[in-house]
Amino acid sequence: MNTSINKFLYLGFLALGSYQALVNKDYMQATASFGIGLAFDPFDIEQKWNDRPMWQKVVLILHLGITAAMFGLGVGLNDK
Repeated sequence: MNTSINKFLYLGFLALGSYQALVNKDYMQATASFGIGLAFDPFDIEQKWNDRPMWQKVVLILHLGITAAMFGLGVGLNDK
């Protein structure tokens, strides 16, 4: 897939997930949006993980951590 399209899809799902979490307080939908956003790598998809700059790795791992936190928040708040 084209890298420039990936950037727009990545940012779109990031914005959608942020909206769902902050405005709608729907953390499970935010988790899904953040998780789908990870599928659209905004960086060079031809570059291997070990060859990437450290800041790109940090961005993607931080994104994964936020996704996991949203999942935990969604499960924890919906546990009745």
